[in-house]
Amino acid sequence: MTNKTLTAFLAAALSVAATSCGGSSAKRSAATADSDSVAEAALETVVIERLPDTIYPSAEKIEFCTDIKAEGVDGRIENLTDLYADAPGAFTFRRGAFRQADFGGRLDSVPSRFEIDWAFETDADNRDTGFGRWGGGSGWTGQPLYVEWPDSCLRRMSAQFAQGFSGREVIVGSLASKVYFIDFATGKASRRAIDVGNPIKGTVSLDPTLNGNLYVGQGVPAQRPFGHLVVDLFKGEVTQTFPEDPSAWRHWGAFDSSPIRVGRFLFRPGENGVVYKYMIEPGRLTLHSTMRYRADYGAPGMEASMAVYANYGFTADNGGNVLGINLDTMRPVWHYSMGDDTDCTPVVEIEDGHPYIYIGSEIDRQGTGGAALVKLDAATGREIWRTKVNGRRFETGKKHFDGGFYASTLPGTADCADLLFANCVMNTDGQNGAFMAFDRKTGRKVYSTPLRIYAWSSPVSFTDPNGKLWVVTGDCAGNLYLIDGRTGDIKTRRNVGNNFESSPVVVGNSLVVGSRGTTIYKISVN
Repeated sequence: MTNKTLTAFLAAALSVAATSCGGSSAKRSAATADSDSVAEAALETVVIERLPDTIYPSAEKIEFCTDIKAEGVDGRIENLTDLYADAPGAFTFRRGAFRQADFGGRLDSVPSRFEIDWAFETDADNRDTGFGRWGGGSGWTGQPLYVEWPDSCLRRMSAQFAQGFSGREVIVGSLASKVYFIDFATGKASRRAIDVGNPIKGTVSLDPTLNGNLYVGQGVPAQRPFGHLVVDLFKGEVTQTFPEDPSAWRHWGAFDSSPIRVGRFLFRPGENGVVYKYMIEPGRLTLHSTMRYRADYGAPGMEASMAVYANYGFTADNGGNVLGINLDTMRPVWHYSMGDDTDCTPVVEIEDGHPYIYIGSEIDRQGTGGAALVKLDAATGREIWRTKVNGRRFETGKKHFDGGFYASTLPGTADCADLLFANCVMNTDGQNGAFMAFDRKTGRKVYSTPLRIYAWSSPVSFTDPNGKLWVVTGDCAGNLYLIDGRTGDIKTRRNVGNNFESSPVVVGNSLVVGSRGTTIYKISVN
């Protein structure tokens, strides 16, 4: 069963119906086709129970330190509701706490082609960072956000918006060191961009209570301070900056993960090996607690975004460690080793009333050992199955390109509910890649569809009127593929952008995705 709305209890669900913009539920726009498709994912309610406060033997190899910064403030998460499920849009990477990419893409006929609706140009940041020049557009993971602002929010921000703004906004963090705001209807700037000082590689995150907070992580240090930020969208400015953390056990201050709100707390994993837990106010965060950890005597960094089920958060790092963390106590519950760098975000699925995790590794340190795709019991970390996919790390001159899974997995729905989809970087014949489907019960590979080149972008899905699932994915040469989810056959391919490292957001029958270079596209599937 695919979770669409995660509810601890009915009262909690009702309590989050009010928004911070003015105390009323978010009002849908007149464009009901797209609005309804965004909200389709919120039809099913699953009541869950808090998971136990325990530590399994697998977590004993983890050296960790939990620091409570807000003494006297209870860290227990009282409201376990997935606050993103009923939000008017897609506010974080892969939409919600489960990171399932349940955007609710809908088609009104059998699809056959891509059409470019608009193209928005960003600036280019050509400063030498010491780690190269990053230009513009968007990188990995770089998913745009989509929001249909309720009237109460529109009134508070009216002075910022361009004349004729539709009320439907795309928000994207760019390698150009700015956050851009685009009118979904026209592709024009909906308000001025906000300069955040350093290139953004990951996906920004909008607070689902509509309190105006936009959470931004910096990916490359072109200047100091370097870390993560809070942008107050009601003021149209950066209101708080968190620089590098001197107490971190790993000294790399990037934040590529997309933070997640659970109850009254925001959780943000860092590439410095620290998981941060913040209390939230309009325009600012206050640190509640941190969890630092080491595995095999090294402090790893987390580029993956945290997935959440109940009071457990799930992270992965460049040491191949997957952790289940009790978010109430900020202590590890279980540990699982992928065997290599793991940057793709864990995906949670509820099957037969129980939560499971799907996640894949890269091929980095091992060189030619293949990538692992696994299914884990989310409550205990127990391995359900583990599948090896052949591949290797590709080296050319002084550069290297890791193989394996950069893209997050996509659970199938509709006529593909038994399948799990994933893009894999093979590097077995140059820099090749494949779109793959796996049996969710056994891990058996069902098919492998070759792509023109490897893909870091995470796939998304659309359902046609016949209940058939279609998958769209991009590759690192700017190709878009429309794929029959059941068979793996490519219905159509179109070369659009420069390099689709970024993952798309889906609205109705369209997707918005950024490319390397300077372009953000809105593309319809027709």
